[in-house]
Amino acid sequence: MLMEADLPNDVEALRALVLEQSRTLAEERAARADLALAKGEADAEIERLQSIIDAFMRHRFGRKSEQLDPDQLQLGLEDVEAALGEARAAREAVITKAGGERPRKANRGALPAHLERIEQIVDVDDRACPCCGGALHQIGEDVAERLDVVPTTFRVLVTRRPRYDCRSCEGVVVQAPAPARIVEGGIPTEALIAQVLVAKYADHVPLYRQAQIYARQGLQLDRSTLADWVGRAAWYLRPLRDRILEELRGSQRLFADETTAPVLDPGRGRTKTGQIWAYARDDRPWGGDDPPLVAYVYAPDRKSERAEAHLGSYSGILQVDGYSGYAALARRSQQLSLAFCWSYVRRKFYELAGSSPVATEVLRRIAMLYAIESEVRGTSAEQRRAARAEQARIIVDDLHSYLEARLRQVSAKSKLADAIRYALNRWTGLSLFLHDGRVELDSNTVERSIRPLALNRKNALFAGSDEGGANWAVIATLIENCKLAGINPHTWLTATLTSLANGHPTSRIDELLPHAQVA
Repeated sequence: MLMEADLPNDVEALRALVLEQSRTLAEERAARADLALAKGEADAEIERLQSIIDAFMRHRFGRKSEQLDPDQLQLGLEDVEAALGEARAAREAVITKAGGERPRKANRGALPAHLERIEQIVDVDDRACPCCGGALHQIGEDVAERLDVVPTTFRVLVTRRPRYDCRSCEGVVVQAPAPARIVEGGIPTEALIAQVLVAKYADHVPLYRQAQIYARQGLQLDRSTLADWVGRAAWYLRPLRDRILEELRGSQRLFADETTAPVLDPGRGRTKTGQIWAYARDDRPWGGDDPPLVAYVYAPDRKSERAEAHLGSYSGILQVDGYSGYAALARRSQQLSLAFCWSYVRRKFYELAGSSPVATEVLRRIAMLYAIESEVRGTSAEQRRAARAEQARIIVDDLHSYLEARLRQVSAKSKLADAIRYALNRWTGLSLFLHDGRVELDSNTVERSIRPLALNRKNALFAGSDEGGANWAVIATLIENCKLAGINPHTWLTATLTSLANGHPTSRIDELLPHAQVA
């Protein structure tokens, strides 16, 4: 700011000073206008990107018919949120350039306490007062925590086993036995094998890509070497999968489904279609005491005999889709009741809703059933049964009459007739939820368990053999049960492989199961 004493006495000099101040003021106003424009553009871009994210989230949490595939949703959100971060950085740069302070980020909570803390002190260069030169003293400090990462670090564990002999006795050599290993004579620790398994079956990173990752750190590990480790681990882990399947067979109610597993067929130079069968239990919606479990079993085909081989003489309620193989299984077993899936029924009518008022009406009535389910979810089995008997039964009975009447009015060869027959032919199983509060309205529980298999199939393309498909089913079973139990699969696999290598007795195998770790 100019003081009166700074003003010149000469008129011309004073005029020149005024003109210079005017030009400076105009330039500053122009610069502020440009910054305001840039800030406005950044704000508009942030608003636009946020609206896209909101649209994605509406698909995620909106009506079932509007939801995107979860994988597509994640891919879309990643790119849009990255663009949103770029727009925010540009806006903050504009604010800083204008002389303002960057907006403080909202406190999103402390970082986990178990993480190592590496402290760094950013201090002033001179602790002398800039005003009087006196010594400064500390009155406080600002502390900021940021999450850092050290790229995957490999290390070599060197095991030394001294040998001893006796100076007085010939031929006496004493040495501690070598620690047991999953890969005898090999280089991996059980923790490294666990890392390979988790990367392949939980994070869906094929072995050849893992080999490329390791090569960047100077480790030349062939894909075939990693595959050997996987196979050996699967051999050790198979009894645990079998034990989980055995426990599932003793459940009151099970979900079952199957998904394709492309398998290389070298004799024909292409892939054949194997199947991975999934059997799941989740009694949490009605307060059951049994822990949620899932087991996968590979089979080279989809014959109905496969489910019978997997389930044995299972007696209880089996919740399934409309695959005829399950119906054949129920006919052979008088102790097995099938509960069919309303979600599958809904899908068939949803495909026709745009052109058929009948399909639209069916969807409306099914939506009423799901609305009732949302109210009773989490209550006891008896409370669910009573609420369904009071509210849902009349909807189901009316819908049955409505479908029978419309089937007589439409062309027998139409898709609408196919959808109606699909529902009517399975009506007993679709109505079972009215009589038993343990039964769910659909089989989405097991479908969610199959989703990780689909991701792995997408990334790995196919299994190398039937044996590879069987190993896939074994390891995927244990990793998914770790997720259901809420434990870290790498930590569990490392400890379990170590125990198995050291000869953990088969009679106590239940102690190793994932859900036993949180019991």
